[in-house]
Amino acid sequence: MSTGRRQARRTALFLLYQWDLTGQPLTALYEGQPDAFALDLAETAQAIGIGGNGGGAGGRNSPFARTLVRACQFGLAQTNGTQLAVRRRLPPLNARQLERLPARLRTLHATWPLPARETPDAAARRARRLALTLSELGESIDAVQAQLGRWRFAPDECRAAAIWADAERAARAARAAAGPDAA
Repeated sequence: MSTGRRQARRTALFLLYQWDLTGQPLTALYEGQPDAFALDLAETAQAIGIGGNGGGAGGRNSPFARTLVRACQFGLAQTNGTQLAVRRRLPPLNARQLERLPARLRTLHATWPLPARETPDAAARRARRLALTLSELGESIDAVQAQLGRWRFAPDECRAAAIWADAERAARAARAAAGPDAA
């Protein structure tokens, strides 16, 4: 066994131990970037129950190959030459996807903690902070508003944040020009 593989196994064992102790997601415990690794497709297909007995991972229409193609079609993986990049975090299931799950999995899914949603006040504060940064970089109100829209803030929130940021930038510049004694 190579040293790199031995170290990877040691890291994986440590992460599983930390996960068992803390209950935090594994992705939150691992501080580095995962290393690329080679994967024996036939062995992997057999290990997850969609290979062996002639099915294997050999053919283009094998269950494993079709699974990889589906993962790419749904944006969960992406091919890059001879490599396959796989997402480590996935978005939550939408209502239609939940309806298609078996009843047992729907019940189990209902017990999982949902990701925290940003409150409207927190979203507005974040939009103002981003708008102020863009304004301080010299962007116009329209450019700030357009950029916030590209970042998927609500249109009325984009306009309000852009106007607030422009006024705040001007007020800060006026205070700086007046000097420290003007306060």
